[in-house]
Amino acid sequence: MESRNGGHKDGRKNMRYLALLYGDENVVSSDEEMQEMMKAYVAFGEEGDKAGVLTGVGEALQPTSTATTVRVRDGETVTTDGPFAETKEQLGGFYLFECKNLDQAIEWAAKIPAAKDGSVEVRPIMEFPEQ
Repeated sequence: MESRNGGHKDGRKNMRYLALLYGDENVVSSDEEMQEMMKAYVAFGEEGDKAGVLTGVGEALQPTSTATTVRVRDGETVTTDGPFAETKEQLGGFYLFECKNLDQAIEWAAKIPAAKDGSVEVRPIMEFPEQ
């Protein structure tokens, strides 16, 4: 649980946030645009590593055409090719941040190249007490 001034009520300094990267996977980029985008992601990764915000967890995802949706109904597993829902923007990747508070997580999310032409959803990770 996050306290108002950031961090956990149990005294831990930072919280974890998942940054979900959304964009239109049907947009075709030129080789030059792709190289520039990759340079921007490398620069973001280096900056986030240096600041200690990136946890080392972050990945790009294959297109939605490779997805399989799984549901269990009446004890039976049912699979469907493709994503759960048709949307204008698709989940394309994620980063796991460790930040002092939501404001800092938003600050870092705004630096992700995907935020310039897509969107980045920031969600706190639910922390459970150790048993």
